[in-house]
Amino acid sequence: MKKLSVARPSELKNHIGEDLALSEWVCVTQDMINMFAQSTGDHQWIHVDVERAAQDTPFGSTIAHGFLTLSLLSKFLNETIDLGKSKMGINYGLNRVRFTAPVKSGAMVRARFALQNVVPIDDGVQLEWEVTVEAQNEIKPVLVAEWLTRRYG
Repeated sequence: MKKLSVARPSELKNHIGEDLALSEWVCVTQDMINMFAQSTGDHQWIHVDVERAAQDTPFGSTIAHGFLTLSLLSKFLNETIDLGKSKMGINYGLNRVRFTAPVKSGAMVRARFALQNVVPIDDGVQLEWEVTVEAQNEIKPVLVAEWLTRRYG
């Protein structure tokens, strides 16, 4: 799937209901997990204690924080869809998010974006995305979400 490009975000209304983008793979490294733990103060051992996680979890390794996986959505979207001219974009929120499977340290993940709706708002549009994040060589997705973004101007 090639990168989608529109002149203005409002033009996406012609793509409602479509799978629009599939990001490139990103490796979730132990360094990323450790930095996320440091940034958020979430140092639970299943994320940062490599030896204990290898011995005491069913995963055989540390796993990424669910919120780390969620935080990658902006990266994935920005790299796969050129939303064209606007003054600014914001994350407006999530209607639903589920962490459906663990992301093991070293896993390759990517996101699929399907556009659910384009809603006019003052000086812009609200984009409603159905996002699925998958891990390479895994059948079950690791994250599913309804994500709301806004573009202004």
